[in-house]
Amino acid sequence: MKIMFLRILKTIGSFLLNFIEAIITALAIFVIIYLFLFQPHQVKGNSMRTSLLESFHDKEYLLTNKLVYNFDQPQRGDIVIFRAPHNQDYDYIKRIIGLPGETIKIEDGQVYINDQVLDESDYLPEEVKTNPGKFLKEGEEMTIPLRKYFVVGDNRPNSYDSRTWGFISIKDIVGKAWLRYWPVKKMGLIDYKKITY
Repeated sequence: MKIMFLRILKTIGSFLLNFIEAIITALAIFVIIYLFLFQPHQVKGNSMRTSLLESFHDKEYLLTNKLVYNFDQPQRGDIVIFRAPHNQDYDYIKRIIGLPGETIKIEDGQVYINDQVLDESDYLPEEVKTNPGKFLKEGEEMTIPLRKYFVVGDNRPNSYDSRTWGFISIKDIVGKAWLRYWPVKKMGLIDYKKITY
């Protein structure tokens, strides 16, 4: 009887040990993925919301690819998550439209990159106009410094972005929006189209 009881205790102990090992392994994998590969983010506000189906709405959830910019530079059209310039504890989601070394200008509702009109028809409805802001005024041309980017929300009339507070630094970019996972009906990889000017 005592031997049987010891065997049962040993079996239960072995099961609990294996269970705890599995939990610790899963947590370690989760922490590694969270810290170095992907991070969940919630869209806050409607600065990326347009009439197009692909737009981003308040309270949607995304997975951010944190690894991608270790191997490649941010590209025009990338939707990036970055630390807000005025509050480093808060993350923003915006679209990159200006790259380091380029000149940028806003005039008559159009964005000009290196004196050429930027074609944003793949992600902006035709009626959307881009107004200037406090930082980049109407008709003023600026050169984007090295390792800096000009970012804007797709909901141009309702976006607090580079037009108001200036360029963002590569070091403040957390990563690239990669996958929308909530709401479930819109779940999927984020489709990036080539943007030209």
